[in-house]
Amino acid sequence: MITDEYRYKIFKLVEAKPEISQRELARELGISLGKVNYCLKALIEKGLLKAGNFRNSRSKVAYFYKLTPRGIEDKANVTVRFLKQKMAEYESLKAEIEYLRQEAQK
Repeated sequence: MITDEYRYKIFKLVEAKPEISQRELARELGISLGKVNYCLKALIEKGLLKAGNFRNSRSKVAYFYKLTPRGIEDKANVTVRFLKQKMAEYESLKAEIEYLRQEAQK
C-alpha cells in the first residue's frame, strides 16, 4: 500500500519531470530503488500513471512517466488528504510546543 505522502510526492515529481529515472525518484523520496519500482508499478496497475520508452534512447531502460486523467484526479484528491494530514500534524506540534513553553516557564 502506498501512503498518501509517497503518492503525492511521486505525482508531483513525475509531473514536473516526466523523464525522471527511478534512481532519481528514490533519491528525491529518500527510499530504496525497489520501493520506488513497487510504487510505480502499483500506480501503473491502478491506471493512474502511464510509462513509455523513449524512442531514441541509447539506454533501453529509459522511461518517461505521465499522469493519466484518472491520475490527475487522484492527485487532486491525494493533495487535499495530504494537506489535511499535514495541517493536523502542524496543529498538534503547535499545541505541544505551547505546552512545553508553559512547562519551561514554571
